[in-house]
Amino acid sequence: METLVKNPIQFTNSAIEEVKRLMQEKDFDSTQILRVGVKGGGCSGMTYVLDFDTQKDNDTMYEIDTVKFVIDNSQSMYLLGMEIEWQGGLNSRGFTFKNPNASSTCGCGTSFSV
Repeated sequence: METLVKNPIQFTNSAIEEVKRLMQEKDFDSTQILRVGVKGGGCSGMTYVLDFDTQKDNDTMYEIDTVKFVIDNSQSMYLLGMEIEWQGGLNSRGFTFKNPNASSTCGCGTSFSV
């Protein structure tokens, strides 16, 4: 019997394409995978982490459209239901996070509290 684990977060098509583009850079370390997480800090209490890293023992691996990513099991409750989007405009460029678990966010959109 196969167990399917539903992805706790979603990426928009633009975010997936940007991650794939970054992974195609000539200096990309192909031994690393995308890490989605949180850490203490920021103006609202917690900051989002979106970086390339190695998989650790406490991680669960997920995959969306051939992009593999990991989330530390202790952080998944803060990220459940979140959507990550890439905005490539002149005035707003970068990844944005829409988190239904956040009770408040800062103006920059990368910091939140629960």
